[in-house]
Amino acid sequence: MAEFPSIDTDLLRTFAAIADHGGFTRAAEAVNRTQSAVSMQMKRLEEDVLQCALFQREGRSVSLTQEGVVLLGYARRILKLHSEVFNTLRQPQMVGTVKIGSPDDYVMRFLPGVLSRFAQDYPLINVEVHCEPSSQLLQRNDLDLTIVTRKPGTEMGQILRQERFVWMVAQGFSPHEQTPLPLAMFNTDCFCRTWACNALDIQQREYRVAYTSASLAAINAVVSTGLAVTAQLQSLLTPDLRIIGAAENLPELPSASIVLLRKANSASSPIIECFAEYIVEGFKL
Repeated sequence: MAEFPSIDTDLLRTFAAIADHGGFTRAAEAVNRTQSAVSMQMKRLEEDVLQCALFQREGRSVSLTQEGVVLLGYARRILKLHSEVFNTLRQPQMVGTVKIGSPDDYVMRFLPGVLSRFAQDYPLINVEVHCEPSSQLLQRNDLDLTIVTRKPGTEMGQILRQERFVWMVAQGFSPHEQTPLPLAMFNTDCFCRTWACNALDIQQREYRVAYTSASLAAINAVVSTGLAVTAQLQSLLTPDLRIIGAAENLPELPSASIVLLRKANSASSPIIECFAEYIVEGFKL
C-alpha cells in the first residue's frame, strides 16, 4: 500500500477559513495567525503535502481551484469528525438533548447564528427548538431554556437585551397615511400588539388590525408589500423596511426586555449551561 503524508488539521482549518472568508487576511484573523503564517501554511499544503494548486489568485482576490473545491468538502468532514472525537472523549457529558423555546421572531433573527456555532462546537448535542408566543412558552414546564419578551418591571431570569418597539413600514410605501391605519400584528395574545393598540387609542388615532399571524415572516411579507404598518422590536428591522414615528403622527412605543429562563426546580446540566452561554453571546450581536 502506498504511503501518503498526513494532513495536519491546523492546515485544513486554515484552508477552510480562507474559503469561508474569501481571502488570506480575514482568514488570518479568524484563526488567530499572521497573514504571513497563513501564507506559509498554504504553501506547505499545496507544495509539500498535496502537490497541487488549491487557489486561483487574481490580485487580492482568491478563489478555489477545482482541486481546492474537492479538498474543501473533505476538510469540512475531517474537521467535523475531529471535533466529535474530542467532544466525545474529553467531554463525554456533552452528549444529549437540550430543549429550547422561543418566539418565532427571535428564531429568525438571533438563533440561526447561535445554533450554527453550537452545532459546530458540540455536534453530538441535539437541540430541539419550539416556536410559540411568549405567553404560551411561559405556561410550559418541559423546556430546558426559554426565551421570552417581558414588559419593563416584570423581568425574570437573565436579561439578554433591552430595546424599544418601533413602527415599521416598507421602503417606498406610506400606509401610515391611510385612515383608518392598517396594522399587521401578531395574534391577540401578543402584548406588543396590545401596546401598539393602546398607544393609538390614547392618541385617538383610527386604526384597524388588517392582518394577523403568529409568524414574523408572514407579517413582514404583508408589510414589505406596502399593505400595512407593524410594530416590532427595533432589532427585527429588515433592509426592505424603515422606521417611522412622531414625524408621521404615530405615538412613541415603550421598550421591552428579552430574557432567558431556565427550567424551574431542576439542576442545570453542563449541556444546558453551555448552550445558555451561546445564547447570551448570540443576543449581543
